[in-house]
Amino acid sequence: MHGQLNNDTAKKSIKITVIYDNNPYKEGIETAWGFSCLIRIRDKTILFDTGGDGRRLLTNMERLGISPSEIGSVVLSHIHGDHVGGLSALLERNRNVVVYMPASFPEGFKEEVQGYGAKIVEVRKTIRICEGVYSTGELGTWIKEQALVVSTARGTIVVTGCAHPGVVNMVKKAKEIIPGDVLFVIGGYHLGGKSSGEIEHILSEFRNLGVRNVGPCHCTGTAATEMFMRAYGKNFIRVGAGRVITLRDLK
Repeated sequence: MHGQLNNDTAKKSIKITVIYDNNPYKEGIETAWGFSCLIRIRDKTILFDTGGDGRRLLTNMERLGISPSEIGSVVLSHIHGDHVGGLSALLERNRNVVVYMPASFPEGFKEEVQGYGAKIVEVRKTIRICEGVYSTGELGTWIKEQALVVSTARGTIVVTGCAHPGVVNMVKKAKEIIPGDVLFVIGGYHLGGKSSGEIEHILSEFRNLGVRNVGPCHCTGTAATEMFMRAYGKNFIRVGAGRVITLRDLK
């Protein structure tokens, strides 16, 4: 299950745009608690999570030059409102999408999405979303969550919403799907309130797993973010609302 991208065009065709985050980055892009990013890979456009507020999501998309109509797939990490709250506003603008959601989502939520005319895919196990892009499948027990795994010519990119099942567990699952080093882990690491010893242990695990670049944001927590920044140096990618990341940004 290893879809590598091997030519120069493919190398340049991966772009991650952070649309919604509580950390600021680009002037004029609104911040709020939650997360959403757009992944463009070849001719595919995937929206990962939708933030907490539809108006803010659509406003930021417009300011970033992103049209709702260009989105083909939506991947929802988990059921919390700060990750799925913007979906209905998006579906009002574009119903011709496939929404990938953990199978454990409430039936009422699934029916509401289908009511817009969107197709849903209930995710249980690892599945392929398009060439080189996979879902980890549902992970965790208390809060079920999926992460996105993207294969590139230089390694794997892992996109997490909140990493409730543990960011290390999610990276390990990504490596089962696509063996080899992990080029980049971006998203919420859910480490707010963790002790420095616990964060050091996670940093050690990241090194052992071959994680080369990190982009913690959303629910990672200030202390953990600063520890990752110190540990990774030039391989720390600052992430916030409006940030655009391509392979050129990754060491």
